[in-house]
Formats: sequence, structure tokens, C-alpha cells
Amino acid sequence: MNKDLFFVGLQFLLFAAYFMDFPLLDFTLPTWIGYCCLAMFILGVVIIILGIVSLNDNITPFPTPKKSSDLISNGIYGLIRHPIYSGIFLSMFCYALYSGSGFRLLVAALMLLVFYYKSDYEESLLLARYKRYQSYKEKTGRFFPKKSSR
Repeated sequence: MNKDLFFVGLQFLLFAAYFMDFPLLDFTLPTWIGYCCLAMFILGVVIIILGIVSLNDNITPFPTPKKSSDLISNGIYGLIRHPIYSGIFLSMFCYALYSGSGFRLLVAALMLLVFYYKSDYEESLLLARYKRYQSYKEKTGRFFPKKSSR
């Protein structure tokens, strides 16, 4: 549980930092790129919602799965193993671009790093708990869908 608290605490610190800004690192992008980033931000939010809805009662902010949880491998989880992390990162990254904030871009990059290590730890727990997790892991991408081998 110590690792769980560490990852969730770090995640919340980064969320708090994301709402701060340092104008020294600001930049300007062409308007059309900003609108593309805004559309991708919305896509990120949709991915988060799909992940939450698919997990239903299994949702927890901690990497350790709930005792009564099942392995979810359908819906958005049929494409991505960690869609909530993907959606959060995509939203943070795209909003940082849209708002022209270099500081928020840095925080988004740090969040991706946290999600990488948090998901690595989470997957070690899922592998130990669910026999079919290894085959599920081989078929789906961690943060983005795997390229089809057809």
C-alpha cells in the first residue's frame, strides 16, 4: 500500500502543479493548431469517461486492484490497458499546447512518466492476480492501441 500512496500522492501533486503557470515558459501556436489541440483535449476527456464507465465498480485511484474486482478487457479496455491514464495525459498535453504553456507541458511529461511507472507496478499486481492478464497484455497497448498485425 505504500507504493499505492506514493503514486497517487505524486499524481495529485502534479495535478495541483498543472493549475499553476509560469509565464516565462509561455509560447504561441497558430490558431488552427490550438483548435486541433482543443479537439484532442476533448477526445482525451471522452477516453477518460469511457474508461471510468467500463470499470464501473472496479474503479480505484490506487494501482492495487480491489479485492472484489474482475479483469475488464472489453469496451475501451479491449484496445488500451490504461485508458484513464491515456486520457488524462492526452488532455493535459493538448490543453498545455492549446494554452501555450511550457510549464504545463513539462508537468504533462512528468505525469506520463508517473503513469508509466504506476502502470508498470499495477501490471505486476494484475499479472499475479489474473491468469489471463498476460495474453490480454500481449493483445493490447499500454497507453495507445497496438498496431494490427494483419
